[in-house]
Amino acid sequence: MKRLLAALAAAALVPAALAQGAADFPTKPVTIVTPFAAGSGPDAVLRLVSDKLGKLWNQRVTIDNKPGGGGFIAIEAARRAAPDGYTLIQFDSEHIAALPHLYKSKNFVTLQHFDPVASLFRTPFFVAVSSQSKWNSMKDLIAEAKAKPGQITYGSWGVGSPGHLGGQQLDALAGLQMNHAPYREVSQLYANVGTGDVPWAFASIPSSQGIYKAGKLKYIAVAATKRVPQMPDVPTMAESGGPAGLEVNSFVSLLAPKGVPEAVKKKINADVAKAIADPEIRARFDTFAFEPLAWSPEEITRQAEIKSKIYGDLVKRGNISLD
Repeated sequence: MKRLLAALAAAALVPAALAQGAADFPTKPVTIVTPFAAGSGPDAVLRLVSDKLGKLWNQRVTIDNKPGGGGFIAIEAARRAAPDGYTLIQFDSEHIAALPHLYKSKNFVTLQHFDPVASLFRTPFFVAVSSQSKWNSMKDLIAEAKAKPGQITYGSWGVGSPGHLGGQQLDALAGLQMNHAPYREVSQLYANVGTGDVPWAFASIPSSQGIYKAGKLKYIAVAATKRVPQMPDVPTMAESGGPAGLEVNSFVSLLAPKGVPEAVKKKINADVAKAIADPEIRARFDTFAFEPLAWSPEEITRQAEIKSKIYGDLVKRGNISLD
């Protein structure tokens, strides 16, 4: 009986201990692994957020850039870490939702290995064409693509990227047949769109603003249901004559190796929300046309599942594989 009472007493202390552990978190430095290269838009935002978190937590927050390998270099660096919240990984929605469909031979489902913890931002994508292009709307682009099946090419920053899958979705919704040209270098992609060597591409503000500000690009639509405040003169996809249901965007979140205590996840989620509410970070988001997000882990999962369904259908339709 004494042993039973002792065991019950110990069990009763566990929730309190976990809550105390979450309240104290972190008691040592935190590492955030990212598959994005140093200097990229997601990396720049992550460094601002990590600086705010470091001050809030009174602990060092280190960014570990591990680009390449379709995200798997970063994944391997983070997946075997202890599930205690001290190792996080930055993913975009494609690492979460598209990667399992693109690398079927790896049998890797992101959310079977990582738990969503906190959201950071969502970025919209614009349809970019040369400033000299005769296309001034999606209606123009679609009309020519229909008149010349298999002859219009669009570029993207890689097979399976939002720019590629967005083009596949446009094909499906508008009944088109266009060619895809993947690029290794994002700067080269938009340089070629600017010269007209590639007729069009989806583009985010940070990836294309240099060519845009040089007057070599124009945006004929944003693939969204609402106009973007930073580019109020650019019409939505529907306003420009494109499919009303076509939305192309990517959201970026922080995840952790599966098994992080709920109390720790909630604390990180709340503290990240505080960080991205900071005026300095909001100002940087505005520069990039990033939409701040403060989703719960459950909402991140729900949004990822929606994208996974869309991406799975597109990958199957286009017979796309990175195996």
